[in-house]
Amino acid sequence: MKFKIISLIIMFTCSFAVQSISATEINIYSHRQPFLINPFLKAFTEETGIGTNVVYATKGLAQRLRAEGQNSPADVILTVDIGRLYIYEDMGLLAEIESSVLNTTIPKHLRSANNTWFGLSKRSRIIATSRERVSPGEILRIEDLANPKWKGKICTRPGSHVYNRALMASMIEAHGFEKAEIWAKGVVANLARRPQGNDRAQVKAIYEGLCDIAIINNYYFGKLKYSEDPAQREWAASMRLTFPNQGAGDRGAHINISGGGVAKYSKNKNGAIKLLEFLSSSKAQRLYSEINFEYPVNIDVQASEELRSWGSFREDKVAIERIAQLSIEAQKIIDKVGW
Repeated sequence: MKFKIISLIIMFTCSFAVQSISATEINIYSHRQPFLINPFLKAFTEETGIGTNVVYATKGLAQRLRAEGQNSPADVILTVDIGRLYIYEDMGLLAEIESSVLNTTIPKHLRSANNTWFGLSKRSRIIATSRERVSPGEILRIEDLANPKWKGKICTRPGSHVYNRALMASMIEAHGFEKAEIWAKGVVANLARRPQGNDRAQVKAIYEGLCDIAIINNYYFGKLKYSEDPAQREWAASMRLTFPNQGAGDRGAHINISGGGVAKYSKNKNGAIKLLEFLSSSKAQRLYSEINFEYPVNIDVQASEELRSWGSFREDKVAIERIAQLSIEAQKIIDKVGW
């Protein structure tokens, strides 16, 4: 089988190196967990005959790639958010590529201005509320999270996590630094507990009555709803999801992306570009939607029936690159307010 996964719990000192440098194989450095990308890579190999080797890690891949320099075996970089993609670009680790397919299928606000990285799926940062303790329509905007009426009612993961940092950056873009800081102070004042855990843990906290409101990525709702664990299905049933900022004249819901780019010193740039183009194709975009509960970036692909059942929403069309550029300012606010 041409498709193999090499999974690492990253240590920068790890001596592993992908050995394959072949026109019929590409080497991928991935921040996405293997089980999330396996179906895509299998379909890619079946369609193109190009095999894949994957190095998976949550941290340290950019530093590894920089240290390897021209000797790096990496062809493709896959990440789970815009912040990490932008780090690769800022470090000069991505190649500028030309692809009419990518430029046609992926909206301009979801790809880099100089064609070094491309969004491959979208996820919305949504508001989760208790079905029992929060009425429908009682909270409609991200800004509402700072309302004193919700004091002691909100749970979140740490503000410094990339998903919340991107949300914070979107608030700076929408309102400016000072007003964004005031909002963040309000959110922290309303927390029911110290920020902790992942997005699943916030839904569990709603179920357990520890809080009434949480901020999560939309796909966590799908993963909980269809979990093999009956307890997690109960967590999902206890919450109502709201796509924020949908009112007339409002900016739309904040989104983040998973995405990818071609490594600067790739030995198989053609194969790398083919993978990115495949991941933006109708077949792969449907997989993102049906398997991972993520929204397609391809403008010609409809979201899955399950996602459509959650309701339509309008997204904030600010260039996702701008969100990455504001991440340092966002972190300053997060540190200052103690989120």
